[in-house]
Amino acid sequence: MVSTGLYTGYSPICPGTIASILGLLIYLQLKEFPVIYISVVALLFITGFFVSSRAEDIFKEKDSRRIVIDEIASMCLVCLFVKPSPAVLGIAFVVFRAFDIIKPPPARRIERCNGAKGVMLDDVIAAFYTIAVLFILYYFTEAGILPRVYR
Repeated sequence: MVSTGLYTGYSPICPGTIASILGLLIYLQLKEFPVIYISVVALLFITGFFVSSRAEDIFKEKDSRRIVIDEIASMCLVCLFVKPSPAVLGIAFVVFRAFDIIKPPPARRIERCNGAKGVMLDDVIAAFYTIAVLFILYYFTEAGILPRVYR
């Protein structure tokens, strides 16, 4: 139940995307309580590392698409660094999903690692790339190069 994100990993269509939406919903529910939110994000990662290896054994599949706690935790990590406007959250979501699917270096190589490391860390890399893109977009808007979407 935990590794599948309350069974969102069983979605027949885009379970990683559904799980990322769940991560956004967690953020939207807890954004007014930063200490609780940061604690939940940390708990998601710790739990993800503990359950994902076991889930691979249960599903008899390396990084099964049913294991989505990595997407939930990493989307929550991205949300730690965004301004809570609908436009910025939408951009963050799309960029995160793109990086999670494309798996730019070194994400693809790390995904091949055994166990929890392979399951969890490729999504952390996608989150870091997303955060970098969001910071770049922020500075471009501050410089007047791009229109403001974060207010």
